[in-house]
Amino acid sequence: MRYARRLIMQHFSVSLNELVFIGKDLHRPECVLCTKSGTTYVSDWRGGVTRISNDGRQESYLLKDTSIQIKPNGIALDRDGTFLIANLGDDGGVWRLLRDGTLQPVLLEIDGVDLPPSNFVLIDNHGRIWITVSTRRIPRALGYRPDADDGFIVLLDAEGPRIVADGLGYTNEIQFDASGSWLYVNETFGRRLSRFRVGADGSLAGRETVATFGYGVYPDGLAFDQEGGIWITSVVSNRVIRITPEGNQHVVLEDADPEHVKNVEAAFLAGRMDRPHLDTIQSKRLRNISSLAFGGPDLSMVYLGCLLGDSLATFRSPIPGWPPVHWEFD
Repeated sequence: MRYARRLIMQHFSVSLNELVFIGKDLHRPECVLCTKSGTTYVSDWRGGVTRISNDGRQESYLLKDTSIQIKPNGIALDRDGTFLIANLGDDGGVWRLLRDGTLQPVLLEIDGVDLPPSNFVLIDNHGRIWITVSTRRIPRALGYRPDADDGFIVLLDAEGPRIVADGLGYTNEIQFDASGSWLYVNETFGRRLSRFRVGADGSLAGRETVATFGYGVYPDGLAFDQEGGIWITSVVSNRVIRITPEGNQHVVLEDADPEHVKNVEAAFLAGRMDRPHLDTIQSKRLRNISSLAFGGPDLSMVYLGCLLGDSLATFRSPIPGWPPVHWEFD
């Protein structure tokens, strides 16, 4: 069975007319979480999280205190049903959102310095919190450069917060492999996927480059399947790429205008890339896909978060995904 599935994946691709969209009137659903019950959670740019039930019903959990600027990017579902939010707003940091709209600070500074706008947050099997900050540059668009190397990863556990990896090329999503021994990280404008060996105390060491990406690829979202394949989403080019356990890259899905990609690529290489290059997209159906999550009863459905759309594109994979830590939560 495993060999057959791997053989199928070598030629697997998804056409745009095969995509099925769920959700409506979503607000920058950049991050997607799926649970065993069939529930899908997405980040909501209005300041919270929107829940999509398996019957299509939607409910939003938005913060009550609008004096705090919360722009959810990455989100994590905790065991108690609350959410951690990586905040891209000017207030930065990581916050906890209760479903009644109450907001609680989780981590607002590191080493005596305010935590910059934060990109992604992850809770591991031990209940530890991992946070990525893409860049220390202000504005953040100054980090959209080939030479950007000031991104970092923070670990928050019982010992307190600390930076466990630094010098990254625009740190984006992070995920553990099935063994929990390696932490993988997308460096979006470094255009590579890296990994670190994880120590028992949460320390990271032995940085390795797993994959490098070329023309038109800016790795953002990250997920594992049950065969050890790594799935990557690329902003700008609207690509879904699967990296095999042997390290081969295979484009599963793409929806991009060649001229648009060419213009963005030229701006990137010239050090002129800015927000408009991410906030505009020339495509047929996908609206700047940014993340990927496996869901459905057998973890074979793929859900794509995006920066510019108001719904989620989905398709079925021949290989199911690896169940995330929050799979049994709801």
